[in-house]
Formats: sequence, C-alpha cells, structure tokens
Amino acid sequence: MVAPSNLQSLLLQSPLEGALLEALSREEKERLVLEYLGKVNGQAAELRAPEFSPDGLVIIGVHSAKFPNERVLDNIKSAVLRYNISHPVVNDADATLWQELQVSCWPTLVLLGPQGNLLFSLVGEGHKENLFLFTSMALKFYKERNEIQSGQIPRQLYRNSLPESPLLFPGKVAVDVAGGRLVIADTGHHRILVVTTDGRVLHTVGGCESGWKDGSFSESSFHSPQGVAIAGSVVYVADTENHLIRKVDLETFRVSTVAGIGSQGVDKEGGAQGEAQPISSPWDVTYGDSGVLWIAMAGTHQIWALLLEEGTLPKGSGLPKGTCVRFAGSGNEENRNNSYPHKAGFAQPSGLTLCTAEPWNCLFVADSESSTIRSVSLKDGAVKHMVGGERDPMNLFAFGDVDGVGINGKLQHPLGVSWDWQRNLLYVADSYNHKIKVVDPKAKSCVTLAGIGQAGNLTGISFLEASFNEPGGLCLGGDGHLLYVADTNNHHIKVLDLETKTVSVLPILTREETDVVDSTLPLKITTPKLPKSAPIVKLETLIVPPSKTLQFILNIKLPAGSKLTVGAPSFWFLFTEGHDWLLAGQKTYGEIVSLSDPSQIEVHMPREGPSPDAVLKIGVCVYYCAEDSSVCMMKSVAFSQPLRLTAEATSSPGPRPLAYSFQG
Repeated sequence: MVAPSNLQSLLLQSPLEGALLEALSREEKERLVLEYLGKVNGQAAELRAPEFSPDGLVIIGVHSAKFPNERVLDNIKSAVLRYNISHPVVNDADATLWQELQVSCWPTLVLLGPQGNLLFSLVGEGHKENLFLFTSMALKFYKERNEIQSGQIPRQLYRNSLPESPLLFPGKVAVDVAGGRLVIADTGHHRILVVTTDGRVLHTVGGCESGWKDGSFSESSFHSPQGVAIAGSVVYVADTENHLIRKVDLETFRVSTVAGIGSQGVDKEGGAQGEAQPISSPWDVTYGDSGVLWIAMAGTHQIWALLLEEGTLPKGSGLPKGTCVRFAGSGNEENRNNSYPHKAGFAQPSGLTLCTAEPWNCLFVADSESSTIRSVSLKDGAVKHMVGGERDPMNLFAFGDVDGVGINGKLQHPLGVSWDWQRNLLYVADSYNHKIKVVDPKAKSCVTLAGIGQAGNLTGISFLEASFNEPGGLCLGGDGHLLYVADTNNHHIKVLDLETKTVSVLPILTREETDVVDSTLPLKITTPKLPKSAPIVKLETLIVPPSKTLQFILNIKLPAGSKLTVGAPSFWFLFTEGHDWLLAGQKTYGEIVSLSDPSQIEVHMPREGPSPDAVLKIGVCVYYCAEDSSVCMMKSVAFSQPLRLTAEATSSPGPRPLAYSFQG
C-alpha cells in the first residue's frame, strides 16, 4: 500500500491559494478553482488515497487522538453527541490514516474526489470560506463529468437511539451559598438550570434547541453554554458556541448579552465595549467582589476580563464600565509561564476559580491542552506553574495520571477548578483521567481525591471506589463540606461529601418529583400542608417598592418547660394562594434550629408582577417536648402578609417581626 503524495497535492494547491488571495470577484475565484480541479483530476492516479474509493464526494471526520482517552470509542461517541456532529466520524485510534495522508497538525481537512484522489488540504482553523468554495466547485466539476450523482445517503444518527435524560452533558456548575441554589450549565440541552440544593428546579433558562436570542427565560436561547458564575441575583454564562457572555437576571427573569458579537473573533487584544468586542470560545467565567468577570478564552488561549463596573486591572490604567479586554496570554498555544502576563502562553484554558487568600491572591487556571494547573496573579498578572506538564513550553504532550509535586504530578486534559477557602486547597476535574484531584498550592502537590481512573458511573460508595466519566466542572458548597461535580458524560451532577467521603447523585426534580425537566412551563411551587387547626395571624398591608428585599424576624415562644425535639426538624416555609410569581427563584424553606436565635427570612420583591397586590404567607411548624415528660407535640401557625407592589413607595420597610407564643 503506497501512501499518496500529500506533499505533491500541497505543491499544486499553493499557487491556487495565492491566486485566490488576489482574486477580486467570486466568479474569478470559481474559475481558478475549476482550472485547478482540471489539473489534479489529470493526476488522479498519483494523488489517490490508498484503498479508498468513495464513488462520490464524501466528507468524513477522521479522529486521530492526541490523548489516550480520546482513542476510546465510547468517549468519541460522547464527543460526537456533545458537539452535535451529524457527519460520519472515523476513529483513527492508531493514527493509521494520519500517517497515510501525511497529516501534520490538528485540525486538518482533506477533501477527496470520486476516485479517492486528494483534491484539497486545509490545515489549521479559519478556512470556512475556502471549504465552501472548494466543495461547491468540486460538486460542479464532477457532476458535469457524470462522475457523481445527487442523492441522500441513508443514515441513522447515534443520538436518536439514546433515552431522554434530565441533563445532557452538563459542563459546569456553580453554587449560590446565600440563596441555597445551584446553577447548572445543561450544555447538551443548550440551557441553564437553577435548582435548589436538593435538586428541585426553580428556573429553566433557554430551550433544548441551540440559538442566540435574548429576552425572557422561556424565549431566550443558548448554544452549548459552559461556564457559569453567580454575582448576587445575576448569573453570568460563557455561551461557548455562540462566542458570547450572557447575563441571566434572576430578579427580572431576563437574559441579555454583555460581551461578544455572536461569531468567532480572532482579536487577541480587545479593549472595546463588551457587545462590540469579538471573542472566541469562552469556556469558563468566575467573579470576584472587584467588579470584574474573568473569562477563560479557550479559542485564543488567553484569560480575559469584562469590567462590570468602572475600574482598573492589575498594573493597568483605568477602564470604563463594560470594557472587555485581554488580561493574560499572548494568544500562542503554549505552556509558557512569564512574569509579564502578555508574554505568557496558555493552551485552551477551560477552567477558572478565584482565590483572594494570601499569599496567592490569584486566578487558578485549568489549562486543558497543556494538562497543567496554572496561576495568574491579581497583583501583577504574573503567570506561574502549579502542577502538571513539563518545563518545555512547546511540549503539549506531557500528560498522564500521576500523583506528585510540580511537573512530577501529571494530569490529562483538566477542565475545571474550584478553590476551597476553608482548607486552602484546590479541587481539579481531571477530565480525561475520570478523576477529581486535589492540589495543595503551598506544596505544589497533586493527589487523587476521588475516582478509579477509568470511565464509569458508580456512586454510593467511598471516594476511591467511585467512578466518573469526563467530569468537566466542579464547585464547593454546603458550608464547605460538599463538592458538586458536573459528571459530563454520565449526564449527572455528583455530590462529594468531604466529611463522610462518599459520592451520590443529585436528583433533578420538577414539581411532579419526576426525573424529567419541563423546559417550557413555569414551575408550580409545592409547599408543605398546614393542619386545618393552625391559627392564622393576619398582618397589615405593606407598601413595598419593586426589586427590594423584605426581611422578617421570626420569634416563636414555646410553653414554659418545653424544648425543641431533637431529631425532628422544625421549619418555616413561604407560600401563596394564586400568586406563585411572587416566590419564583426564592428560598422558600428554612430549618428552625434554635428559638433563642430568631430566624431571619428574606423575600426579594420582583421587578414587576401580573398584579400589584399579592398575599405572602409564612407557615411555621415546630416539634417540641416537655422537659419533664416524654410527651412531644407538633404545632403550626401561619402569618398572612398582604403586599402592594408599587414604584411610588419611597423606601423598603424595615425588618418586620413575626411573633407567636404557643400555649400548652
């Protein structure tokens, strides 16, 4: 079997590419390509690919792996699904076709003619225009010679055989500690889910079809969103395939675009206002109190900043609000560390987390293609190595699965990082090793925390017996003892309990408590039922301005000689009758752990509602026992608070007391 001369094909193609650059019209370009096809067709036998006769013009994706994990057929199937690929893909696991076609880099596109002869080679990115030109002219050329015919090739897409799932390739997850919520990038469904920490869906943002549309939660659309970050009542989203940064407002229930133009940019400097600034494949975002949204810009191998308020970047001058600009990275795909941030090099940075603790005060970066964890100083922008990779900045093949220190510790395509502010540790989603690892930035050590190192889906057991399948993101929650992991290819959010060292699955539940997420209808809020005998305390109407927060102080007294029952959780909850819009996105439930420390209940007023008047109800259930008796009781009470929402209100009312004394 003799390999075709790809070099010979490139020598023929080189003059064509030069001529196309000088061509002034579409007609002239088409003429040049047809003349070129006449030349290469005359040398079809010399340019024939071995043992390949497609009898037509066929485009096939040939996957030649860089990482060992990318050779596994099941992992390739997952990637085909994740990126919505609908053309045939060959698993070139042993790089046979790579060698036979003399391919030299990723990506390379090769177009073959009906005799299996090489027509065109497109090396690198950014060749969309020429690909369309070459393909259309090749079809015209061979149809005129009756060497190919029009017609559909029957095909059965792999994705059509899969069962429905509440999540599809979730990419990243973020936690809102104050609000008791998780935000999930449901990447394969092209949407954002906001759920409670027990998995109840509060908001579904976007639909199951890809697109770019701003507006209400139900009408907005995304395309393969990845990174999510929470800033108060706002969620920022790295809308990866749209090349946008989106803003999800949980108070107004609106989605807007704050950076990007909707198509992939090549600008490696930035500096324009967000909506005028082209960006490229943002993969993760993180937010700090400085008013800066940090962006892992995988497409240009850089770290960018979006200024949400007027301010300055480290070692920089003042910038106006809305500026979107490069912060670190030259744009070259390298593993290069440097004290000057613009001279450093990254390789598809895909995960970010903020650490403001000294002595680090930095961004930690999961640099996927160099298989390293890096840091970017928030004092001077210096880029430093933490673990993984090797010293040669051009070697992007120094990967593996080794616990160790510095370059002796090896990772394989890490995608996510999360900072543990209590333990001063860094958690890493080591994606292609199917593990969660933990890095001690002080010692620069990296060790396995969870996962067996092979793709799987075992839960309910200890960390080192559990299995994952390409985890892509993670975040710390649960007062620092729970680690939420986006287990991407298993379509789950896994929960790692850092105290018990066990792994479980977070259920995703709608109001019917099934595992199917309704992406179009608003959720009906479900609440506990109060006994019919529960007294109702009616309160005076409150006049409240929109978008403000009401605070209630719950002060409950038990009969003398009584105490709360240990093991039976007393609680408060919010509910309405016909005004569910008032509670959308709210924390509607809280445990009462002590009566000596009154519970504080916050309710965020929406920007607007279907009516100005509503009635908020606060239910209370307490379990208590007499100290000198084994007799225990459950008592309930409800507070009925009428509200009038009006912009004419000058200020938000102060904390409102909710007091009640249960009698024996």
